[in-house]
Amino acid sequence: MSDIKPIIKELIDRQDWRELRKQAWSDWPIPDTADAVIGLDKSDRVLFFRILPREISAEVFSYLDKEQKNTLLKDLSDEETRILLANLRPDDRTTLFEELPGQATQRLLNLLSPQDLKEACLLLGYPEESVGRLMTPDYVAIRPYWTIEEALRRIRVKGKKSETLNTIYVTDDAWKLLDAIELHRLILADPQSKVEELMGLSFVRLSAFEDRENAVHTMQKYDVFALPVVDSGGVLIGVVTFDDVMDVAQEEATEDFHKGAAVAPLKMSYQEATVPELYRKRIGWLMILAFVGLLSSGVIAVYEDTLHQIIALAVFIPLLMGSGGNAGAQSATLMVRALAIGDVYINQWFKVFVKEIVVGAFLGVSLGLLVSMFGYVRGGMEIGLIVGLTMMLVIVAANIIGMTLPFLLTSFGIDPAVASNPLITSITDVLGLLIYFAVAGLIIGVF
Repeated sequence: MSDIKPIIKELIDRQDWRELRKQAWSDWPIPDTADAVIGLDKSDRVLFFRILPREISAEVFSYLDKEQKNTLLKDLSDEETRILLANLRPDDRTTLFEELPGQATQRLLNLLSPQDLKEACLLLGYPEESVGRLMTPDYVAIRPYWTIEEALRRIRVKGKKSETLNTIYVTDDAWKLLDAIELHRLILADPQSKVEELMGLSFVRLSAFEDRENAVHTMQKYDVFALPVVDSGGVLIGVVTFDDVMDVAQEEATEDFHKGAAVAPLKMSYQEATVPELYRKRIGWLMILAFVGLLSSGVIAVYEDTLHQIIALAVFIPLLMGSGGNAGAQSATLMVRALAIGDVYINQWFKVFVKEIVVGAFLGVSLGLLVSMFGYVRGGMEIGLIVGLTMMLVIVAANIIGMTLPFLLTSFGIDPAVASNPLITSITDVLGLLIYFAVAGLIIGVF
């Protein structure tokens, strides 16, 4: 089903609009149709999009990326755009407005109906990357004093516009959220019983002002497909669904990957990013890391006389620094991930600190014994002892740095992913050199 572009192209060339519309309606999955739209030429893309039924065209449009949406909107007339916006889900419409340039967003807002405009302005009024921007106000709510029969009648009437019907929400007359009931429980209940008889008064909810990452963690923790969103007074104002949360999870994972590689996160795909944009996203961190690297050079310059005395010490600098950087990066990666998914909390830092010291000691002793043999072969007992002891201390220190930095950043409200592997490596390089020459000076003095 994924390669339907040739079929679409053939039907367009034959101008068989009826068959094209028929197949798009009944045969093609929405994601495959969206992929086909991306691969068509500009003229064919517009023709195909115009022939799609309204409901399907809105679904297909929501699958396109930011640049593709912007390009397609430029090719559609105001009336076609108005129809498209009216059929988009509120959360997809909000995402579109966030991604487009301000001037383009203003043009689209002017094309909305008064009701849709009010809805869009409401969603855009919440903080960026908040649950309020992610939610949709299309849901079904019932009252606790209704009978099951009345509730099901309400669901049949309002459910057509709801984004999800897996869960039905119970509110009082002031729309304060009271409970969340699975649809199958309503279907299986006695039609003459009251809704309140099914209520357990135990449900999960989100505040509209919470960070959207909380929606990801909450949905994973409680294994639900939709979460109700309430305001500060507990009033139900929307729901967040699984497909929206999956998009957020992907964006957040991508952002953490970028930060972990010391790259400022891209707000667009790599293909959309221009050369100046990629330059700006990378140059800042590279300059900071270059400065930290100069500190390493400064340490070597300070201990130049020691290197002249025993030239064999220089041979092991790359090995020791590389091993320290690798150990620090391992520890930092584990901590960033553990903090991100809630496996470890900030108040558990001391327990983690002790564990990482013990792990670092085992790793340090193992690697220290290994490299001490190479040191002995290269320069005798003295070099073997210096290199082995340094390796042990460097690994322990790197482990502590890799664990501590994410915790410190989290305590200051900074994303722990900023503790990138290149940054950890650069810091451990400086510290490792200081340890190396301090150990060398001590042992040389003894011998």
